[in-house]
Amino acid sequence: MGQLNNHSIERIHSTARVNKGYQLSLISMSLFMALSACSGEQAEEKPANSEQNLHSNPSQNQQIEQVKNPVQDHQVSAANKVQAQNDRLDHPLVSQTELSEEKSADVYVAGKQASERMIKMKSLSRTHIMGQMSAPGVPAFREATNRDNFERQTANGIMVAGEIPVSTFSIDTDTGSYSTLRRWINQGRLPDKGTVRVEEMINYFNYQYATPAAVEQPFSVNTELAPSPYNEHKMLLRIGLKGYEVDKSQLGASNLVFLLDVSGSMNSQDKLPLLKTSLKMLSQQLSEQDNVSIVVYAGASGVVLDGVKGNDTQAINQALNSLKAGGSTNGGAGIQQAYRLAQKHFIQGGVNRVILATDGDFNVGTTDHQALMDLIAAKRDKGIALTTLGFGQGNYNDHLMEQLADKGNGHYAYIDTLNEARKVLVDELSSTLLTIAKDVKIQVEFNPAIVSEYRLIGYENRALNREDFNNDKVDAGEIGAGHRVTALYEISYVDSPNQANDKLRYGYDDATGVEKYSRDEIAFLKLRYKPIGKDTSRLISYAIRRDSGVKTLALASDDYRFSAAVAGLGQLINQSLYTHDLSYAKVIDLAQSSMGQDAFGYRHEFVQLAKTASLLADQEAVVEGENMSSVIHPIKPMPKPIVEAQPKYIAPHIKSAQYQLEIDKGVQGVQTFHR
Repeated sequence: MGQLNNHSIERIHSTARVNKGYQLSLISMSLFMALSACSGEQAEEKPANSEQNLHSNPSQNQQIEQVKNPVQDHQVSAANKVQAQNDRLDHPLVSQTELSEEKSADVYVAGKQASERMIKMKSLSRTHIMGQMSAPGVPAFREATNRDNFERQTANGIMVAGEIPVSTFSIDTDTGSYSTLRRWINQGRLPDKGTVRVEEMINYFNYQYATPAAVEQPFSVNTELAPSPYNEHKMLLRIGLKGYEVDKSQLGASNLVFLLDVSGSMNSQDKLPLLKTSLKMLSQQLSEQDNVSIVVYAGASGVVLDGVKGNDTQAINQALNSLKAGGSTNGGAGIQQAYRLAQKHFIQGGVNRVILATDGDFNVGTTDHQALMDLIAAKRDKGIALTTLGFGQGNYNDHLMEQLADKGNGHYAYIDTLNEARKVLVDELSSTLLTIAKDVKIQVEFNPAIVSEYRLIGYENRALNREDFNNDKVDAGEIGAGHRVTALYEISYVDSPNQANDKLRYGYDDATGVEKYSRDEIAFLKLRYKPIGKDTSRLISYAIRRDSGVKTLALASDDYRFSAAVAGLGQLINQSLYTHDLSYAKVIDLAQSSMGQDAFGYRHEFVQLAKTASLLADQEAVVEGENMSSVIHPIKPMPKPIVEAQPKYIAPHIKSAQYQLEIDKGVQGVQTFHR
């Protein structure tokens, strides 16, 4: 087997770095450099495992992953430290700084040992991931055993306003897709194309929308128009809603049933232990007027707590501490038991909600997901909502978790750290628990005399038919107290040189009836919602004028530019076909220039994630052939190397400098990998 020369080792060192707690590693670069130095000799594999730091604090940039290096003695010492940390997990006030300092030392040692050792790899195979190597802060490659379920979405296309002038969709306040993306990036990987729900990324952040003038109108309507950062000669229209705020002390009585998965699949530190600590944080916010029940499910379901007072923290904590993971999952039985308790302790005029916490692995017992959906919808109509909290990875069912929450008039969040648990269950408790308007629908009619084309960014699985807008029997999304909902449309004016569609030879320029209204209006915005306790919707309408926009992106508000940056990152990761002028560098610059008031550090964290995603995207080295894939994705097959020099190619969605791997002495040319 060949050896890595000093120059190669130095290049590995220079590209693996710690950026304020985020562990960056150019995995593909290391693998291909090792490959070029290998003679093809087989070597034994020692898979590396990783433990995720559950005590991340984005505001302090201390999300440092625990790494187990293939070096055996380091594995032992790392395992001891992980066990010591796990022993403290049940305490909600564990020191994040202390844990991060311990992990920093381990990460340095692990990275030094990894780069100094020879990388042993099996001979190339078309469908086998060869060799296992942990780089600083990044889990090793794994065999294709990951059973996470993320639904791939097809992005909304460009619509011709003269042909289809009306766009209708349901609002969405879920945030789970952003948290799962953060987990992937912090582990040194990018998710599969099309699996990021861009609207959930945008709605993860708070924006300074106007507060509703009166409770009678539960949310305010805000619009802003500026040049698009994604495509030259296009405009970006932002529509923002904000629900009226309710202080936690004014929430009223809450009847909460915690439905907790304690099956064997929850037996890892980022699942049940994190779940228990998260719910302890929530229970500290409750009062005597609240009611708490706990139902667990695995091979069978059972009641752990039956209607204790919310301020009985001792009973709640004891019940949570007693939970152990084991057995297979029968989620259907647990949900039915939880709803029975919710009905038993129903509070008229209060908050009645089942909170499902699981990794979504419904694999035993009631596996008919449609039957579960029907049950949840029936209980929703009786006043019992469902919130879903996702945990862990490896068999995580993101798609199911989102769909269950949608059907239950609830909110879906993914808890990857204690900091995220605090955000969802403490800071945003009112939004999580209290619904202030239901079945909220948005309909935008574009004026074809001014707007030639439009594209809705995100909300692919929230699309409604035009006639659904006025049909009160059609279910739509809910908005909680203080919730903010943002939607972005990229539009082209009729006089814009950047058009995706050619004009029809026998078509028309203006739609019938355009002259009825001012040619200064680019669109007419309509919203429908049902007040709580009512079955008849109310209508809000709002005209959007062309002269309300600004001429340059720099003149737009910080919130506008930051939301555009967030949506831009989501589109890049999804490999959108509609962002021709967008790059990771542009997203980062746009976000950095629009930080605004970042009290909790969430925007700062986003910038760090975007920088990491940019480096990971640059590493994507793929080849054309039977198995086109990316080596960054751990469940995809390793690509075959191109022996002969190939023309340079830059993937259109990356828009950044291509990695060229210079071959060590004795081999001519440059190996280039592309999709």
